[in-house]
Amino acid sequence: MKINEIFYSLQGEGYFSGTPSVFIRFCGCNLNCSFCDTDHNTANMELSDEDILSVIAEWPSRHVVLTGGEPSLQVTSELISKLHDKGYYVQAETNGTVRLPDAIDWITCSPKTEKIAYDEVDEIKIIYTGTNTNHQFIRHFETVKAKCYNLQPCDVGIQQKNVELMAECIDFIKANPNWNLSIQSHKLLGIR
Repeated sequence: MKINEIFYSLQGEGYFSGTPSVFIRFCGCNLNCSFCDTDHNTANMELSDEDILSVIAEWPSRHVVLTGGEPSLQVTSELISKLHDKGYYVQAETNGTVRLPDAIDWITCSPKTEKIAYDEVDEIKIIYTGTNTNHQFIRHFETVKAKCYNLQPCDVGIQQKNVELMAECIDFIKANPNWNLSIQSHKLLGIR
């Protein structure tokens, strides 16, 4: 598998925010979002399932986050099974356009288009950019069954714009209390 990086930190976003997690960042994505903050096309490593298990064994957390890029383009049922055999809880972060193997413990779907391959996931996390995220787009995903619905303001790298996006998210959530605010706490804490 083509892997961008593997690292250990705290989950900074969504439902598991604050959870010690091993991140496996896969290369490649089938979308090209202007606000993506990951160079997901650079493969730093080509690893087998066993290689991945060997690398992640050095950290104490049993929570693994498959992320990208888009992990659904590479993740296999065999890898998930091997992770479970070693006692890992497997969370995947996906744009939802391609289905992941069924045995994933928690699917965080962060849709960028209205058409996704799921009717049900564990978590919906919409990245709010202000320009391409309107209320109709957000409400469209209320039809997808999920345990939680999160709205996350996009970090556009301009402080004043970030403040505006945060305020817009808060206003939307206050008016639509089935949504929660997700912030990129890892950026606030200065960690990966």
